[in-house]
Amino acid sequence: MASIKCPKCGAPVPFDTGVKFVKCPYCASQVYIDRSGAGFYYALPYMVNENDAIGTFKRWAAGSTKAKDLDKLAQVAGVKRQYFPVYMFKRDLNGVEQVFIEAAGSTTLPGLHSLKVPAGDLKIFDPSFDTQGAELVKPDIEMLSYLNTLPGKPKEQALVYFPIWTIDYVFNQKKYEIVLDGSSGEVFSAEFPMRSSTAYVAVAAVGFVAIAAEGLVATTSMLAAAALIAVTVVAVFGAALFVARRM
Repeated sequence: MASIKCPKCGAPVPFDTGVKFVKCPYCASQVYIDRSGAGFYYALPYMVNENDAIGTFKRWAAGSTKAKDLDKLAQVAGVKRQYFPVYMFKRDLNGVEQVFIEAAGSTTLPGLHSLKVPAGDLKIFDPSFDTQGAELVKPDIEMLSYLNTLPGKPKEQALVYFPIWTIDYVFNQKKYEIVLDGSSGEVFSAEFPMRSSTAYVAVAAVGFVAIAAEGLVATTSMLAAAALIAVTVVAVFGAALFVARRM
């Protein structure tokens, strides 16, 4: 049986080879173990429930860059509660403590590589911590792979289980996925149905041609050109408003 020093109290903690998680027999801290050594083992509680997560998704889907009526037409196909693992590294940079967060689990979603961990909400992950039935995603990236690239001197390293909601939805017979931060409500998505820009470009092009033509009129009659430009501005604004509401 091997032994490692507890990162909290410094006492020796015996463990079997291959074990990733162990409890310190002296201070009862949960310890995460990988090839780089020992680290604390934390989790963040959910601050966003399932109904709020779906509501946040609907508001996100109503955004101006999303497909028209995505918030109304998207069909939620599945909602999954998960804990996603990240590594938290505290480093000393010239006397100033900085915190770095890196993914401990494989993911293709860009936002999960830059999650922000609110330190005050961290809870020691032990048998008393309520996961609320969430699936625990197993770490498959070694902590050691990040240590050589981090600046400064090490102060603390930890595995943190981060609460997320994974929402699958269908739009125009195509399936999409978003991940919602169960702590802050922030939404991450690698792909989503986008609003077409063709109509906006057409309105802008017509407006540009009209203004250019009215510029030629201005060479002979400034008053007539000013009246035509005023009409064009109102027409372009009305057309853009129509496109925004209907397309």
